[in-house]
Amino acid sequence: MPFLALGLAPALARAAERLGFAAPTPIQAQAIPVVLSGADVLATAQTGSGKTASYVLPLLQGFVQQAPTSPRRVRALVLVPTRELAAQVGEVLRALAQDLPRRPKVVVLFGGVSINPQLMALRGGADVVVATPGRLLDVVAHNALRLGHVGTLVLDEADRLLDLGFADELQRVLALLPARRQNLFFSATFPTSVQALADGLLHQPQRIDVPANDAEAPMVQQRAIQVDSTRRTQLLRHLIETEGWPRVLVFVATQHAATVVAGKLNRGELYATPFHGGLSQGARQEVLGEFKEKRWDVVVTTDLAARGIDIENMPVVVNYDLPRSAVDHVHRIGRTGRAGAEGLAISFVTAAQLAHWRLIEKRQGLSLPLEVLPGFEPTEVPPPPVPGGGGIKGKRPSKKDKLRAAAAQKTASGGEQLL
Repeated sequence: MPFLALGLAPALARAAERLGFAAPTPIQAQAIPVVLSGADVLATAQTGSGKTASYVLPLLQGFVQQAPTSPRRVRALVLVPTRELAAQVGEVLRALAQDLPRRPKVVVLFGGVSINPQLMALRGGADVVVATPGRLLDVVAHNALRLGHVGTLVLDEADRLLDLGFADELQRVLALLPARRQNLFFSATFPTSVQALADGLLHQPQRIDVPANDAEAPMVQQRAIQVDSTRRTQLLRHLIETEGWPRVLVFVATQHAATVVAGKLNRGELYATPFHGGLSQGARQEVLGEFKEKRWDVVVTTDLAARGIDIENMPVVVNYDLPRSAVDHVHRIGRTGRAGAEGLAISFVTAAQLAHWRLIEKRQGLSLPLEVLPGFEPTEVPPPPVPGGGGIKGKRPSKKDKLRAAAAQKTASGGEQLL
């Protein structure tokens, strides 16, 4: 099916093909006509399946069909959870708009850098704003931006934006928007903990679910290797050298661990660097740029890099520390095997994390053999079970889960007033 058959303008169809979209992916084929119709959308599809273009192309078509105003008015607002995803969505918008007879002014707003250049960029208004919630509110507080004419709100990585960490900021943003608008929620996962919040903010949404086996699903081979916690770095170095991996994205639990593991790898003559939220925005952009240019062998990162970062032909990701939840596991391994390419995801399983690994397997429908590599035979034993559970993201609701449930109930009961 060509893009023209979805109702897109010829210039946008050509732009999509120029960027390498030979034909619409399943999420694009299903979402674009619905978005063009003006309906609210709740869409779930695997990472790397083309979700960003699914809403960017209809947004640009809506811009072309609107009469220009002076000063410019923000007609579309895209909210994202991270600076890196904000920059990436901005790049996609500008790239797809290149062939349009009238190009929109796209302004990207995120924290971690000086606000002054962003305020300057908003002089004369903007047509499309891509922002993290906190910096958006800062800009509004400086009277540099008004959101009273927003016709379409997009939440990219909606599950995280609806999570407790962004709940307050999101509610403050919603209060600044017109009651009548189109709402588009896109994400790779939609846990039940945020489903009620989404339902309360959407008006008769069209639900689009593209299962992994129906989409251009990531072709990711997964392996689980049992290893002692003290020998993970040695094993990582051994695998890189013996498998001949050209680039590796390694996930750890903390910023400190990212720095320590990268330092140890460097001493083993590998070009490795940490990437985490403690770095300045300039440093983070530099690391990503150099990694994409293949100037680093290994980037050791926290879950900061688990969402919204698209690195072409990323061959391998390694869970040095297991992710906190099964949902985070999906996003981590989604950094490889993108756009139809093959990928490899390896999880190191220590004795202390064995029970948690079994939980991830169960929730993801996995059944992987626990490999033991020669020379790295584990000697550690699992700790005794903690009375009352206590596992990470187990069946018992945590305090955070209870707060989410309370917020969901509050939003569900009062959500109609926000729309």
